[in-house]
Amino acid sequence: MPEGPSLVILRELAREFEGRTIASAHGNSKAVRFEHLVGQPIIALRTWGKHFLIELPLVTLRIHFLMFGSYRINERKENSPPRLALGFEEGGELNFYTCAVKEIEGDLSEHYDWRVDVMSDEWKPALALKQLRAKPDMLACDALLDQTIFSGVGNIIKNEVLFRIRVHPLSTVGSLPAAKLRELVKQARQYSFEFLEWKKAYVLKQHWLAHTKRICPRCNIPFSKGHLGQTRRRSFWCERCQKRYEASGVL
Repeated sequence: MPEGPSLVILRELAREFEGRTIASAHGNSKAVRFEHLVGQPIIALRTWGKHFLIELPLVTLRIHFLMFGSYRINERKENSPPRLALGFEEGGELNFYTCAVKEIEGDLSEHYDWRVDVMSDEWKPALALKQLRAKPDMLACDALLDQTIFSGVGNIIKNEVLFRIRVHPLSTVGSLPAAKLRELVKQARQYSFEFLEWKKAYVLKQHWLAHTKRICPRCNIPFSKGHLGQTRRRSFWCERCQKRYEASGVL
């Protein structure tokens, strides 16, 4: 599943289509009225977390890539029907595959809180802290994946942030020291922007210290791994250098 930084890259790559008018629209999505899209210009391309948003005068198309979604710009995937395909009067095409597409009506700000998007200029760390403190029993591994708090953070960022700040994924949010909680919020955004730059340079995996790794680079012992929390997403952690904070204290 693409994380927030990957959607920002897509937005940048597709920026040339802003202002262009849709000449053709088709696909196998059941949620899109394709005939209504023809003749509409793209007002803006935006992202919110893991959502790619194509803003038109009458409607916004929301694209979520789920686990295996993909896209092609000015080319097509062989032997793969698109969920949404857009051709433009000025030339060029956008094609989306194996994703979820939805129409959103009205002002996007009525649907999205830009303050929780870690890649947004409107990101508010104080709001993230407030939301975390309101959920003291939530596990750290679940908190980072909560899109109402850290929109755009995915499993890679989760594992790397927790390793970076030396917090065990099964720590409860309410048991983290105040400084450690602030560090978690800060690094969720900071690592996301580092992720963005590394991915642009095609060196992202070279910077992974914990995600999918076998040996802790700090302690030189095997990582533990498991599907943890309510999300049941894969976690990789070191039992020695990542402290587990619980109501009774540090374990």
